[in-house]
Amino acid sequence: MKKPLLIIFLVLLVDQVSKIWIKTNMHLGQEFSALGNWFIIHFTENYGMAFGLEFAGEYGKLFLSVFRIVAIGAIAWYLYKLVKEKVHAGLIVSISLILAGAIGNMIDSAFYGLIFSDSFNQLAQFMPEEGGYSGFLHGRVVDMLYFPILEGYFPEWLPFWGGEHFLFFRPVFNVADSAITIGVFILLFFQKSFFSTDSVKTNEIQKEQTKNSESISNPA
Repeated sequence: MKKPLLIIFLVLLVDQVSKIWIKTNMHLGQEFSALGNWFIIHFTENYGMAFGLEFAGEYGKLFLSVFRIVAIGAIAWYLYKLVKEKVHAGLIVSISLILAGAIGNMIDSAFYGLIFSDSFNQLAQFMPEEGGYSGFLHGRVVDMLYFPILEGYFPEWLPFWGGEHFLFFRPVFNVADSAITIGVFILLFFQKSFFSTDSVKTNEIQKEQTKNSESISNPA
């Protein structure tokens, strides 16, 4: 269980340190170039979904937060089960990344409204005397990673979008979003290795060998 916990800890550390730095050193909408014109640190906040997406106002926010808590519990249980079954290490890494990302954004939603003041036209204060900008489970998720790599206009002959402006990659996201995305991509690209019959058989053999070793070392 050490490897999953280490992955989760490192992701949360980088995620929360970066978010707290942004909150306390930049006001909402402020940005600076990190690497030319295609990697920009741009401070924005959203109400909870990945990559700056929002969901149906205050009640939607509350529903999303509760759903996140349930999902985190389910993913954590699944990860524990995978570790106990000694499945493919890549599967454990991918689920650990997804869990870490979900927890990272949940921390924002649950607590940032309580411990930070607002960031509109000002630097947020940590633990302000007058209280935070919102209640429990109503905090806004901090995003800052922006990669406007390709910008231009669709050709006029293109149906529906002809002549319209496009920008890739438009969403602003954070480290937690990145962890979730990487975890999902690992699952998609290596699912055959993770869930193949040979892999399952290997896991069964390993578990049987572990049981035999325990029986030998602890005779009745």
